[in-house]
Amino acid sequence: MSVIFITVSHAIEYFNSSVQVEIEAWPEGLKARYRALTIRMADHGPNLGMPHTRAMGRGLFEIRVKSAEGIGRAFYCALVGQRIVILHGYVKKTEKTPPKELRVARKRMTEVLHHGT
Repeated sequence: MSVIFITVSHAIEYFNSSVQVEIEAWPEGLKARYRALTIRMADHGPNLGMPHTRAMGRGLFEIRVKSAEGIGRAFYCALVGQRIVILHGYVKKTEKTPPKELRVARKRMTEVLHHGT
């Protein structure tokens, strides 16, 4: 029996530099957890499953980050060519996802899908 190992690596990109800056402004515990999950996504692909990632519908996903400092969310989409684009991030202050945050992510995803990054 021969065993073949296939490694798949995905590129993690940001919609723009302000998305990266907003996530870098998160509290240290949230940032550490976010980094751990994005490294895992780069190694294993965009869908880590609950409780780490969740499909939001129509190609939009969220990274779900929790630490002692609170809860963070980062929306992303996966593109052909093993690319993951982080569209928007925020620190969660309410139980439900605020519609405004979802609108920003969906608008940016549409831009990425139709015009590239």
